[in-house]
Amino acid sequence: MSEPHRPLDPSIDPTAKTPSSSAVDTNKVSQPAMFSNKPPEGGGTPIAVWGVAGLAVLAVVIGLLFATRHKPQLPPNTIQPLAAYAADLSLTQLAMSESTSLSGGKSTFIDGHIQNTGSQTVSGVTVQVLFRNDEAMPPQVETLPLSLIRTREPYIDTQSVEASPLKPGDERDFRLIFESIPANWNTQMPEVHIVRVETK
Repeated sequence: MSEPHRPLDPSIDPTAKTPSSSAVDTNKVSQPAMFSNKPPEGGGTPIAVWGVAGLAVLAVVIGLLFATRHKPQLPPNTIQPLAAYAADLSLTQLAMSESTSLSGGKSTFIDGHIQNTGSQTVSGVTVQVLFRNDEAMPPQVETLPLSLIRTREPYIDTQSVEASPLKPGDERDFRLIFESIPANWNTQMPEVHIVRVETK
């Protein structure tokens, strides 16, 4: 009696086909570029990019600091010290006048004469005018640029000192204009102090 046939183990079946070296491994088949694996996302930003961004932010911050840096504003009624060049600018012939516009507004003027007795050309003058009172209260202080009289006919026209600088020895007439003056002013001639001078 013959033994029943057992299925042969394919691993030892001599008729089973063994993979040859020319067989194709589907895992290693080269694929077109469009099907290739994508590079991993979120691989990190290069350090150089962070460095450039940091420098840009730093430049903006420094620019803002310089743009907003200014001298602290003094309270409106603070009397400032005289400018160093004030001793070389003589203010004389001070006179006051006023006028009323058609709309009823009133302007007050202080006219005078300025002479540059120093050795530098003056391109700007800022003055403080002190309106004192008889009530033992601090004076009202007005700070404004001094304007030179350019023409007197048919009306008085003014220009800035920068537009017509005062060379050494020059002298000109000037006018200060006030749209309002303090109600408690004692009507005496105000004091005019030169607190800032631009020279060149």
